[in-house]
Parts: sequence; C-alpha cells; structure tokens
Amino acid sequence: MNIATSKRLEGIGEYYFSQKLREIDELNKQGKQVINLGIGSPDLPPHPEVIKTLQDESAKHNVHAYQNYKGSPVLRTAVADWYGKWYGVSLNPDTEILPLIGSKEGIMHICMTYLNEGDKVLVPNPGYPTYRSAVKLAGGTCVDYELKEENNWYPDFEALDQLVGQGGFKLMWVNYPQMPTGKLPEKALFEKLVAFGKKHQLLICHDNPYSFILNESPSSLLSVEGAKEVAIELNSLSKSQNMAGWRVGMLVGSKERIDEVLRFKSNMDSGMFLPVQLAAAKALSLGKDWYDSVNAVYAARRRKVFELLDLLDCVYDKTQAGMFVWAKIPAGYKNGFALSDEILYNANVFITPGGIFGNAGDPYIRVSLCSPEEKLTDSIKRVKEHQAAQVAK
Repeated sequence: MNIATSKRLEGIGEYYFSQKLREIDELNKQGKQVINLGIGSPDLPPHPEVIKTLQDESAKHNVHAYQNYKGSPVLRTAVADWYGKWYGVSLNPDTEILPLIGSKEGIMHICMTYLNEGDKVLVPNPGYPTYRSAVKLAGGTCVDYELKEENNWYPDFEALDQLVGQGGFKLMWVNYPQMPTGKLPEKALFEKLVAFGKKHQLLICHDNPYSFILNESPSSLLSVEGAKEVAIELNSLSKSQNMAGWRVGMLVGSKERIDEVLRFKSNMDSGMFLPVQLAAAKALSLGKDWYDSVNAVYAARRRKVFELLDLLDCVYDKTQAGMFVWAKIPAGYKNGFALSDEILYNANVFITPGGIFGNAGDPYIRVSLCSPEEKLTDSIKRVKEHQAAQVAK
C-alpha cells in the first residue's frame, strides 16, 4: 500500500546524527569500536540529591496523575529563583515561565505558534539544524544570516537591516553562547538584538542552553531593558544539570508570549511527570560548587581535545564556551566532512563535520567534550597511529 507522506516533510531529511549513529553501529558490529566524539550528550550524572528527590517522590502514591499544562508551581518558582540568582532577570513564576519537555520541543512550539505559510525567519548559519527543520515544518521560509569568524560569529546588523527591510519576516533565531562556534555574548550584542527586534517588529527567539558550561558569567537576553517586549528565551537542564535524558526545559518571556505558546502546547502534550519536575526544581537550587565541579571535568577534557586538534593541524579559539570545541580544518581537505570521514574510517574516531550546521560551517569540525579523558587519550593514540601509517606509505 502506497501512502504518501505530507508535503510538510518535503525537504526535511532524517536528522544527521540519527543517520550517522546507525552507520557507527554497523561499524561497531564489524568490531571497529568507534569512539564517538560527535554528539553533546552529557555522560556525567546529575547531582545525587536530584536523583534522590526523583526516587523519593516517585515512591509516593499520589504523584502519577496528569499534571498541569503550565507545570508545577514548585518548578516554576525554582526557575524564577534561578533566573534571578544567576542572570539577574526578574520573572513572574505564575505568568512568565512555561516548563517544556526539553527546549527542543519549545523550538517547534514557537514555530507552530507564530508562523503562517511563507513567513520568513532569520536562521543562523552555522547554527543548530533544528531551527531550520522546525521553521520548514511549520510552513515558514528559512532565510540564512551568515555568521563569520572575522565578525566574531556575531550577526552583521547592517546587512540584516537591508534584508529584513524587504518585508515578510516574523522571527529571528539566535543562540549565545553560540552553538556550534562556542562564541560568548557581550552585553552590547544582546542590546543590539533587542533594538533590532523593536525596529523591525521581529520576535527574537534566544536559545540559551550552554550559558553555564565553561563560562564564568552566565547571561540571558532578557537581562536587557525592554527585552520582554520583543524576545523570548529557551533554556534547559540538559547541559547545565546533566539531565539530557530527563527532558526538562523552559520557555521564559512576557505573559502574552507564554499564553500564546501555551495555546499550541496544551493541544500537543501534557505536563511532565511530577517527580521529574520536583527533581528539576532541586537541580536548579544547586550552588556554584555544582557548576564548578562540572566545569572542572570539562576543562580537563577540553585540554585533551586541544591536543587532538593540534595533531590534526586545526586552528581554534581557546576562549570558546559550551561542551564542544569548534575548529577550522587545515588546507588540503575539501571540507569538514572529508576530514571527519578520514578519521572515522581510518582511526575509528568520529568527529562532527561543521557543514551539518550550514554551509558556512563547511571548513570546520566540532568535537564534543562528553567523553571521559581516557577515551580522548585513546582517540589521540588512534589518530597518531593512522598518521604514522600514512607516513609509512
């Protein structure tokens, strides 16, 4: 029986990592034992008290029912306190916070809430591929704005003024600390984004899951005066709290924006399991010692990744934040895909080609910090062996 898929799936391919992981599985079945330095899935556990909270709350008899679509007041209050403490942003827990089943869900909810067929959306290149697919699935039209190394991976606002002046634009996706480049934001950048949104009546959608990783000064776009008038922000416990598989995120913004997105979200899912929400609230209450302990591990791993990149003759910025290292490939390779494939098939080490984040990422690769130092050391050893074999030829 031939059943056609919907037109909205036209041009939407399978997520790159979904496809690549299957290939790696096949290589492993052949005995290759590939070391995966691609995906940013934290391998460290949450704080023990977070796990204990989940265990204790799950054992109660009255926590297994459907939950409020807006999430538990306990979690919303914890989010408000977290934003106040770390970002200096005041949020009303009753009206300006919407818990999500992961911030990736929120990207889709935002696009479905605001986009009509043909509405234009500014999407960073390089940038997180889900922005592009969510816009397309919602019927919108993606318009790239290129981020360039020579411009510190910041938008070119003069070029954007001319582009948006053509009309038809509804949203702009931004993400700082930027993924995949690891570029940290300055307050001046956030101020320019808010001013740009006001000037062009654009909703600025800031995706902010990496602000605590290898960064001493976490910041929020909403800390800029007047930001709530034109901006909303997604955040997540996946990276900062090592809770990727728990699927806990949040959307924060003005009451008007939260109510609008809730109209869509409430028709798509129900609230999260209450013990998960209460454990997430516990995670958000953790102090600086927690973040310091996590970052100490990532800092040690990053030093190993620098060794690997030096071995590959790549060029990189040592000040970048987040749980990846973004690096420019050496001359002699067509693009990051070529270098990635060479290392995968000859050294059994997988690193992410920058081109999956947009064609502006073609001359780059990205290495994840989500593997123990032992595996990173083994990766260095494998690459050295491959290079020695090449020389011997």
